[in-house]
This record gives sequence, C-alpha cells and structure tokens, in this order.
Amino acid sequence: SAKLYYMRDDGSPILLKRDIIVTGDQIKDASAGIDSQSGSPAVFVDLDSRGARNMREVTAENVGNLMAVVYIEPLISYKEVNGEKKKITTQQETVISAATIRDVLSHRFQTTGLTSTEAHNIALLLRSGALKAPVEIVEERTVGPSLGRDNIRQGFMSAIVGLGLVLVFMAFYYRVFGLIAGAALVINLVFIIAVLSTLQATLTLPGIAGIVLTTGMAVDANVLIFERIREELRGGGSVQASIAAGYEKAVTTIADANITTLIAAVVLFGLGTGPIKGFAITLCIGILTSMFTAIFGTRALVNWLYGGKRLSSLPI
Repeated sequence: SAKLYYMRDDGSPILLKRDIIVTGDQIKDASAGIDSQSGSPAVFVDLDSRGARNMREVTAENVGNLMAVVYIEPLISYKEVNGEKKKITTQQETVISAATIRDVLSHRFQTTGLTSTEAHNIALLLRSGALKAPVEIVEERTVGPSLGRDNIRQGFMSAIVGLGLVLVFMAFYYRVFGLIAGAALVINLVFIIAVLSTLQATLTLPGIAGIVLTTGMAVDANVLIFERIREELRGGGSVQASIAAGYEKAVTTIADANITTLIAAVVLFGLGTGPIKGFAITLCIGILTSMFTAIFGTRALVNWLYGGKRLSSLPI
C-alpha cells in the first residue's frame, strides 16, 4: 500500500510505498562529512547486521528507484480531564530525505547531493531516531530578549576594554609609533563595521569574537613592522631608510600569516553553520581591513609625520 507523506524541510507532498527497509534501532551511527570523490557534503550511515542484510536485499532489486527516510516524531501534549492532567501522545511522520539508489547498499553507505546544513540536520535526526528511550519535556522555560541584549553588551564591553588595554600598551612600549598603531586599530574597527553595515549583516557574539581576534592580528602586524624598524636602526641605518626597510621586509611575513588565516576563515564559512558563519565573515573582513590599515594606513601616517625630515632618532 502507498501513503502520502510530506517533506520535513519544505512541506512538499510525496507518495511512498509503506515497505519498511530499516528501522531506527538498526542504525548504529550517522554522521555528516565530505564525500572523498565529489568533495560535496554527505551523510554517512552505519547499520547493524540485520539492517545491512535488509538493505542489501531491497536495494539490489531497486537500483535506480527512490528510497525515502521517514522520521516518526512522538508529540507529547497534556490535557485537563476531570481536573487531572492527562498525557496524550501522538505521532508525526515526515520525510527527511528522498534519494535515488545508485548501487547495492549494505553495512555502510552515504547520501550525497546535500548542502552542509541539510547533511548535518539529517545525520542528527537519524541518530535521534536510533534512541530507544522516549524524549519528554521535563522543564520548559522561556528566556526573554533581555538576556541576548546583555550578552551583546558584555561582548562589546569586552572588545572595548581589550582595545583600550592594547592601546595603552602600544603607546607605552612604542611611544609615538604606538599611538599611530592605535589610530590604525580604530580605523580598522570603523572599516569592519562599515563593511558589515553595507552587507546588512547581523553582529552576533561569535562575530564580536571575530572582531576581537582581528584586532589582535592587526596589533601583531604593527609589532612586526615596528620591531623591524628598530632592527634597522640598531644596524646603523638612517631614519628614512629604516622606516622604508621596516615596512618592505615585514610585508611578506604579515601577508603569509594573514593569508593562511584567511583560507581557514573561508573554509569555516563554507562548511560551518549559523554562528560559525558569523565568526568567519567578521574574521575574513577583519583580516583584509587589518592588512590594509597595518601596511598602508600606518605607513601613510608615518610618512605624514616623518617623511622628508632629517632625523637623528625615532620615538619608537
């Protein structure tokens, strides 16, 4: 016999034969990953011996046909009956996946043609389907929006305090050049917020963490440049030559470090979901803006202050 089901993601109808191949208790594990051949997201499923035998027998006769995964979700509600609270359990059946059988399947197989989010959600639902114990609500609590506002405010305060401490340290250790680095950090933050506003992106706590991380990376770039200038001065170079050499010789190191981090951020954005994507976006933007302000922004300020002047020493 056939029955009309509905897809869990978009609610579209699908007509299925009610021939059960594998049940949830026969699923040993399900995980989301990357298909080694196509490089696309996939769901990897492990079955026990009984489930593998059933899967092998059915798929051998149905290569080229569709096989669907039906998720049966128990819904628990309570109703007042004669002054007493009575528990009512119902079931909701939805289709979480419908894929074409390409080959005979057995103990371990995979489903491809999914996005990373879909693969993660399907694997999670398959693992939950293997649970034999029912899941019931023990306590339900609603958290108001004030908690989210408090977290965002605390995140901003942490970023501001961290930036302030960095500015104080840089000014103390590198004097005028430390103030130049501080100005570049402030400009860097303005650039990041401006780009996020242009993209109409929502700033979340992971996003704030990405901004704080890029602030530290921007400071690191300035430290590399300033220490290189100090080395050139200690080596007997003139002030103007030391400034030029400091920026030119530090650029390669700064670019290498930032490009590798940028690649990691792009991978995080491609494979991550939700908060991970927010962190990756701000990290990517921050890396690009911090490289610009550290290499070109501070250079412009230094040239404006000391360019073309005959100096015997630098306040660095």
